[in-house]
Amino acid sequence: MVREMAYNFCSSPSSLYQPLCNSVSSSRDIKPRNSKFSCRLTTFPLQLRTSLQVTRVSLQDRIAQEATQDANVQYPDGKRGTSSSKSYVWVNPNSPRASQLKKRSYDTRYASLVKVAELLDSSNPSEEDVCNILSGLGGRMIEQDAVVIINNMSNPETALLALRYFGERLNFDKEVIIYNVTMKVFRKCKDLDKAEKLFEEMLERGVKPDNATFSTILSCARMSNLPDKAVEWFEKMPSFGLSPDDVTYSAMIDAYGRAGDIEKALSLYDRARTEKWRIDAVTFSTLIKIYGMSGNFDGCLNVYEEMKAVGAKPNMVTYNTLLDAMGRAKRPWQAKKIYKEMINNGFTPSFGTYASLLRAYGRARYGEDALIVYREMKEKGIDLTAVLYNTLLAMCADLGYVNEAVEIFEEMKSSGTNPDSWTFSSLITIFSCSAEVSKAENMLNEMLEAGFEPNIFVLTSLIQCYGKSQRTDDVVRTFNQLLELGITPDDRFCGCLLNVMTQTPKEELSKLAECIEKANSKLGFVVKLLIAEKGSEGNFKNEAAELFDSIGSDVKKAFCNCLIDLCVNLDMLERACDLLDLGLKLEIYKDLQSKSSNQWSLHLKSLSLGAALTALHVWINDLSKAVESGENLPALLGINTGHGKHKYSDKGLAGVFESHLKELNAPFHEDPDKVGWFLTTKIAAESWLESRKSNISVA
Repeated sequence: MVREMAYNFCSSPSSLYQPLCNSVSSSRDIKPRNSKFSCRLTTFPLQLRTSLQVTRVSLQDRIAQEATQDANVQYPDGKRGTSSSKSYVWVNPNSPRASQLKKRSYDTRYASLVKVAELLDSSNPSEEDVCNILSGLGGRMIEQDAVVIINNMSNPETALLALRYFGERLNFDKEVIIYNVTMKVFRKCKDLDKAEKLFEEMLERGVKPDNATFSTILSCARMSNLPDKAVEWFEKMPSFGLSPDDVTYSAMIDAYGRAGDIEKALSLYDRARTEKWRIDAVTFSTLIKIYGMSGNFDGCLNVYEEMKAVGAKPNMVTYNTLLDAMGRAKRPWQAKKIYKEMINNGFTPSFGTYASLLRAYGRARYGEDALIVYREMKEKGIDLTAVLYNTLLAMCADLGYVNEAVEIFEEMKSSGTNPDSWTFSSLITIFSCSAEVSKAENMLNEMLEAGFEPNIFVLTSLIQCYGKSQRTDDVVRTFNQLLELGITPDDRFCGCLLNVMTQTPKEELSKLAECIEKANSKLGFVVKLLIAEKGSEGNFKNEAAELFDSIGSDVKKAFCNCLIDLCVNLDMLERACDLLDLGLKLEIYKDLQSKSSNQWSLHLKSLSLGAALTALHVWINDLSKAVESGENLPALLGINTGHGKHKYSDKGLAGVFESHLKELNAPFHEDPDKVGWFLTTKIAAESWLESRKSNISVA
């Protein structure tokens, strides 16, 4: 019973990493079955018979044997069968003989066997060399020696030869153990092919695989990034009469997740939580990745918290996976928190860590944080990929970081990383938004010299640049270049053309109208109705409504803002009001006005300047009508313009409105406690509205 329990313990894959000790008594010597012993290795010719009577094989217990004059007692060899009655004794560590007894313990032999394993790892994978090394063990080998040696090896070629050597010379009480430790060597090397061949040999020899065999081979498949193979081996277990244990099930959460069977992986995870399985950090990382890929970012955080709750320690893969998920979730604040935890737990950031942080901060436009990470990478000599450089440059383009973008671009080139079309596109966008025409054109030329054709994003940026500089002919030329390249103008490109029209002198609008009509006939027709001042009010609103029905929801507000701006520039206030009304009915604009018992407000943050001025005009008229109808105004009235400024300009809606309200002599004043808010009282508003009514009547 003791022997069977010990071997069951040995068959556990985790136990094989512990020191091996033994106490063995035998009735006869261990001898090679062929008295004319040869170093020639063949496949196992074993006929299983018991040549060792093993009373205990343990991978954890230390042996302290009674010292005798016979030195052989420290290495059980069968001649000491009569000594088995008292194999374990306590040795006083203060005894003068303690150090001598320690030298005779199995710990000393274990250390020598580890050295043998190291010699085998570094030797030539030939039968002769392996035989020469192992023959030095003499005739006192026991099967535990074989297990120790192979368990400490990492060379699959010599490990297989060692297995053959031991197979010819030892009768194993439980042969599956030696196969399992050999299979572990293949797992260390991620050599699934050899592991599978060894499994076939086991079956041919009649050796029945156990749970450790399957857990080793399927973990080899996991480590080899072959999750489908892991699933395949897992699903073979019942056919061998084996039931997976919780360790194997936990490993399969990872395997199913990597294989794409998300439902099975999550089902096993639910069971793992109920039955309190022990899950490793690799599996937790896979679960975080599963939730992240499905867009369940709260699920990622829940898994992370559960991982810490059960005492599983996150590793670098866990942290990097979680940081990447928070980046895709656009939750940079959580990425910062997780990164801080990682550093506090003693981990050093890897390239993957920095890459995840750059993506997280770049996507969320956390400019300063992204630049800190970038500079830290540079200080540590960590090279960035083209993708990471492009992430930084795209962020700079969105935030208006012109100088920083130029610096990053130059460092990118000096590092030997070749810019691609996206790199040039970001730089051209940056210079175009700053209306630096010559720099944008120089960057375009550099892009062409590098062998890249301009795409629709580049040409859109150039049109914006020429428009800001009021170089209408260059806008038309660039538009024609787009058509020559066979690029079809999309809604965003048309929106850019429309925006350029709001900055173009009236006498040149017809040139751009022709371009717009070629790009989008419905939009072109509405624009021509405006600049030609043709069509009745009903006809114009119907055409505009058809236009908005034909375009994507992501550009409707941009189109409506630009069309209203164009109306304001052309002093067509009624048409501007028509478009604003249409925008409200189609829910392009929402919640422009709000009312409470204490305050009525106008919210303009999402509007262009022309649309905001139009909305103000409509709101003032609504206030006048309310007063005329006898409706009581609230104690406060407010206008919320927001406090932001354009990323490439010092101008903001608040600054423009402050001047405009003064021109109207309106009693609204900026609230010192709420940036972007202009407030007035009921009394002041009613007085102003009354005086405004009188002025209009006089006019």
